[in-house]
Amino acid sequence: MKRIFIPLFLIGFYSLSFSQTIDDSTKKKIDELFTQWDNSKSPGGAIGIVRNDSLIYAKGFGMANLENNIPNTTETNFYMASVSKQFTGYCIVLLAKQGKVKLEEDIRIYLPWFPDYGDKITVRNLLNHTSGIRDDLDLATISGLNRFGMVTQLHALSLIKSQRSLNFTPGKQHQYSNSNFVLLAEIVETVSGQSFSSFADSAIFKPLGMNHTSFPEDYTKLISNRANSYSKINNSSFTNNFQNVYTLGDGGMFSNIVDMQKWVSNFFNPKVGDHKDIVQLTQKGRLNNGNEIFYALGVHATTLKGWNRYHHGGGMAGYRNYVAIYPDLKLGIIVFGNVNSNPTPRDMVVQINDLLIKDNPNVNIDEKIAVLRDTVTVLKFCDTYLSNDGTEINFVLRNKKLFWETEGSSNLLLKVSGNTFIDSKDSSVKFIFSEIDAKKYRVTQQLSYTERLLTKYPIESKPTEKELKSYEGSYYSSELDCSFRITLKGGQLLLTSIRHEDLVLRYLAKDELFHKGGLGHLQIIRNNQNEIVGFDMDNGSIVNMRFNKME
Repeated sequence: MKRIFIPLFLIGFYSLSFSQTIDDSTKKKIDELFTQWDNSKSPGGAIGIVRNDSLIYAKGFGMANLENNIPNTTETNFYMASVSKQFTGYCIVLLAKQGKVKLEEDIRIYLPWFPDYGDKITVRNLLNHTSGIRDDLDLATISGLNRFGMVTQLHALSLIKSQRSLNFTPGKQHQYSNSNFVLLAEIVETVSGQSFSSFADSAIFKPLGMNHTSFPEDYTKLISNRANSYSKINNSSFTNNFQNVYTLGDGGMFSNIVDMQKWVSNFFNPKVGDHKDIVQLTQKGRLNNGNEIFYALGVHATTLKGWNRYHHGGGMAGYRNYVAIYPDLKLGIIVFGNVNSNPTPRDMVVQINDLLIKDNPNVNIDEKIAVLRDTVTVLKFCDTYLSNDGTEINFVLRNKKLFWETEGSSNLLLKVSGNTFIDSKDSSVKFIFSEIDAKKYRVTQQLSYTERLLTKYPIESKPTEKELKSYEGSYYSSELDCSFRITLKGGQLLLTSIRHEDLVLRYLAKDELFHKGGLGHLQIIRNNQNEIVGFDMDNGSIVNMRFNKME
């Protein structure tokens, strides 16, 4: 791929050519993106577009509270979910500047109670999601917390402490895990001598004038101007979707458009910290082998249309948020929502990008390299693949070009070497194709926020009832103190427990079962006598969680 770069002073000159305002025609097009939210019978959200230190477009759409007919405004407070992580990362940056924490230090120096897995886990591993620590929210879900339960900081820490192994050796790979930032919040408390909420408030929120932004440590606390959380049933019906996760660091923050503008502008002209601190916050991580990843210290650092981009989304219950910052253009796009439906705030940011951002004329991608000379090798990989977290991806060859497709989207891939391809519009999306055997193919999908393992399963004859029945039994995990039972009912395998509704298991291949709703891939384990002794569960953020057969 050929790229041409220009000096920074020319990029600065180019960015000044963008208007400080948005013309009426473009405003109308932006308004139209939010038409489905723009009524008094629907939840909705709020949007802010930042140029330098000003909001040049700011609006609320739909209702913050359907029961009491309260509309969303730019001062409505939304639950930020994972958008919170960049603030946790900046707390660590500021404390490192004071010499109170070292990014390369073992986290057990600050958290001596943390389990010793025999491998050093650094503060930077937590920040970059390269620690291998399992995700606390997935652990809670598997152990039986339904959507009416509650995950607090103490509950999350208890789940993290109970784990006896990691997903992988620290630094070996990047895998998004909320546990990392729960632990970072604990480190902030340890080294600052303040509660995490108090430190964030005194070090970031108050100095920036973010007077309506907070990390409430008590989930019963009243939040003024809070948007309620909803799910969509159909175009005219909604239900409450109660927020039930109140951990800190990985999420936990409430904010509004007016306050978030001040944070976005701090990337362009820092009032809290300085440019060196922003550079550190947005510095991409590296794996043990030296390979660069696109996750920095709580924010993704990628490019769009040739421009640098710092961005992060967040979602929990009915809350959906996305913040994208383009430092070269002194531009920020913020979309918050309070309804779990499509299109999402991320989808809307993508469409706003197309309205406001032109290709950088000085960074060119030659898409001629998308035309493949050897289509025979690529063609054998074309099919539908299933990832360990339940995502289905289809690879299609058209006119000697390879595309990857998910529901509602088709994306051109560019070959960079061997069997490695990247997305033509987002270089942070990479696919590495490999052949396991003559019938089975595997693809590693590397994203800025995680890594997925995609497998194309061979078409096999339908399993016999005897084979399916052999999987029946009770299975127990001591790490989660929970059990499941596999039963065969009406020709269908079900995963049952007293803490879950019955879950349907899909047969993929011999000794490989799958639950699409979140538990993921179950690999049946046998002993030397070919007897089933358990299964390992893998859903992407939890790897090799062992459940032993009890009977």
